[in-house]
Amino acid sequence: MTTPKKKIVIVGGGAGGLELATRLGHKLGRRNKADITLVDRNHSHLWKPLLHEVATGSLDDGVDALNYLAHARNHHFHFQLGSLINIDRENKTIQLKQICDEHGDELVPERTLPYDTLVMALGSVSNDFSTAGVKEHCIFLDSPDQAHRFHNEMMNLFLKFSAHATEKKSVNIAIVGAGATGVELSAELYNAVKQLHSYGFEGLDSHALKVTLVEAGERILPALPTRISAAAHSELVQLGVRVLTNTMVVSANENGLNIKSGEFIDADLMVWAAGIKVPDFMKEIAGLETNRINQLLVLPTLQTTRDADIFAIGDCASCPREEGGFVPPRAQSAHQMATLCFKNILAQINNQPLKHYVYKDHGSLVSLSRFSTVGSLMGNLMRGSMMVEGRIARAVYISLYRMHQVALHGYTKTGLMMLVGGINRVIRPRLKMH
Repeated sequence: MTTPKKKIVIVGGGAGGLELATRLGHKLGRRNKADITLVDRNHSHLWKPLLHEVATGSLDDGVDALNYLAHARNHHFHFQLGSLINIDRENKTIQLKQICDEHGDELVPERTLPYDTLVMALGSVSNDFSTAGVKEHCIFLDSPDQAHRFHNEMMNLFLKFSAHATEKKSVNIAIVGAGATGVELSAELYNAVKQLHSYGFEGLDSHALKVTLVEAGERILPALPTRISAAAHSELVQLGVRVLTNTMVVSANENGLNIKSGEFIDADLMVWAAGIKVPDFMKEIAGLETNRINQLLVLPTLQTTRDADIFAIGDCASCPREEGGFVPPRAQSAHQMATLCFKNILAQINNQPLKHYVYKDHGSLVSLSRFSTVGSLMGNLMRGSMMVEGRIARAVYISLYRMHQVALHGYTKTGLMMLVGGINRVIRPRLKMH
């Protein structure tokens, strides 16, 4: 009697989830040893650290996005379009929400998928901390849809300004949260203005753009060393960004932001990038243990604390560190967790002991568009960290994305994609304007 194939379901096609599905497909799916299914609510994957480039138009996700169905076919796993609404741990199934078109007509009914091993890799969304008016008036830069919304509204603002340059002094954009997303978006906006001016947007230049970056903490990039934060702060000020630290936003309306000091910040467009959480429906889902931002609590093996057959990786996992604290929600964390989760799923199938996850901080880099890149590198060649900036930092920053592409496509295809990217930089506009 043949043993039934293991059913492995991965919910979330972000960096960690997609890399895991790809590796499991190569190892088990290709040999018909397991059925691997990836579930995501979107049709395509885009590396989340690139969303700020999509928002400003410096990256065209129509070219760079990866189609899940095509990738699944090429890498020996299945793909299901859908949104998770519940987990039935007793019957080992997950429930997916019905899919409707833009008119509300049902395309696909609610359905269930069975699993033997479930991996939660849902990622995170922006956390507005229940600040009044934020949901209604701010854009959350946490998904391709939100990036597209920002791009459309930004282009409309710039077009309107260009047509009525004598009537309005500037385009005002406010960004709340000076982590990597907020800082990188601030710089990319000045690059966008520079490109649009060269394409004929009359009166639109760096003096016409007023970006205000608001941070509640003492400094920007609080997760990075002070010297890197200071270098980035200096670069932003030189570009023209108004940087406000120790500044708490208490509410937002259609015209701008109210801050705790009583000042009102005028804004034609507002972005909220001040924190993350896991979607609210995940709070204590199926009786699993979650924290205050709805992350699933996991053991060092990345198994959830109350179910050994459910793993969690990436931003949706709260994983303790040996030295205290928890693993930070970064792309490198998701990549490392996907690698260990892959090994531990194989070990579980083969009744072997599971390994513990140890977070390795390889440093952090922040791209200030074409103007500069700053960050720190950490590794075995040095004790502590080494600050890098300029071309070296830019090269390392780009290599992080290339490593993600290699994990998904292999070296040959990634090399061809780099070649095509180089050609596109010559034959395509530097900025997406539609």
